[in-house]
Amino acid sequence: MNRKYCLPVVTACLVLSLGPGSVAMAAPVPSIADVVPAQTAAPFCYEEPSQPTADISDLKARFSSRNWMQTLQAMYQRRWPSGQQLAIAQAKDPYWNQFVETSSFEAFAESMMVAIHEETHMWDLDGSRTEWDKYTASWINATQKITGIPLHGGFPRKEILPLIKDRLSQDMDNIYLRDRQQGDYRLQGVLAELNAGLMGLPAVTVVQEYIKGIGASNSRDIAATNLRYLLLYLRVAKDRHPDYWAKIKNEPRVRELVLIQFLRTAYWLEKSAPYSGKLGSPNADKITEKNYAPENIAILEEFTGRKVRVDAQKNCTT
Repeated sequence: MNRKYCLPVVTACLVLSLGPGSVAMAAPVPSIADVVPAQTAAPFCYEEPSQPTADISDLKARFSSRNWMQTLQAMYQRRWPSGQQLAIAQAKDPYWNQFVETSSFEAFAESMMVAIHEETHMWDLDGSRTEWDKYTASWINATQKITGIPLHGGFPRKEILPLIKDRLSQDMDNIYLRDRQQGDYRLQGVLAELNAGLMGLPAVTVVQEYIKGIGASNSRDIAATNLRYLLLYLRVAKDRHPDYWAKIKNEPRVRELVLIQFLRTAYWLEKSAPYSGKLGSPNADKITEKNYAPENIAILEEFTGRKVRVDAQKNCTT
């Protein structure tokens, strides 16, 4: 995988460049986690365990560049089990050292946005679970994964650009939508970036008191913007690619993933809201407001077949 990073003065900008050939070919995994209750009108709320006030002072005191993986797993075991389980699943991945900063515990905590984001990509796009543009997988949390997600190709995500009438996500738009390579990525890229962003955000939300720099300062923007891309992608699919719209709308795994990611984004944006000064720019909330525009809620509900709440419990269906 090719990676690019930019660190503007105000916010950090993470870009993962994905593409064909980054994973080996394998047969689709036939099973699917019971993430969203299917074919039921019962309300459903996305939640997952986290204890952001759990004491980790002893881990901080013992932290060193030699025990960072042990510290990472213990830290998240106490505060966010999904992070712990991902770290266990990916413990042998040789790329961790590229993303984890070990000069201090504070730098270590701050680097978790990038590290967990990237290792989520590594899990999702492993050759046993993903074949580019054909099917993919998404690590949701410690107990929920969706595998064997059919993609049926799709169309270049740059086609959503005409629907973006503001500059709120301009930095990410320039990379993911206007870049010659990135702009041509299809549904695979849209889903992969959103899922990684929804792991990077809680990774730093639960250790926010140790974050002193700007390395996690666009965590909320990444989640909000990638949800924006998904909703706009669905709108363009329906309006301009009806055959493709019909294919993915007929796939239960895709519908389940879209719904869970929408509710999950709401859940973690709410959890991280008290720390928006260090985990996101004011644009994150402005993008979120646009994500709840009637036309976006309408496409979500048409695609998933579920009604979502737009009040204080945005992480729930009705």
